[in-house]
Amino acid sequence: MKKIILIISFVVLTFLITGCFPTYSSEGESVSGFFKGVWHGWIAPISLIAEIFDSNIRIYEPNNTGWWYDFGFYIAIIAGFGGLALRRKKD
Repeated sequence: MKKIILIISFVVLTFLITGCFPTYSSEGESVSGFFKGVWHGWIAPISLIAEIFDSNIRIYEPNNTGWWYDFGFYIAIIAGFGGLALRRKKD
């Protein structure tokens, strides 16, 4: 029973994450701000892999608010990848 719940949770999580990928967008859509920048920074490694299979998926949202989106994106990148270095054992 636990295995089925784990599989269902994985599938649902996968669909939730893939629904929020940055893509090529038209000018009529709303622009991405700080919080979307944070989200896109967190899912950047997954977006990179997905971009190999779908050319419409991007790592970085081209239709954004500018500085605030960049700030959120880089905060998430630094927190995600820089945080890994802090957890390593120091010999």
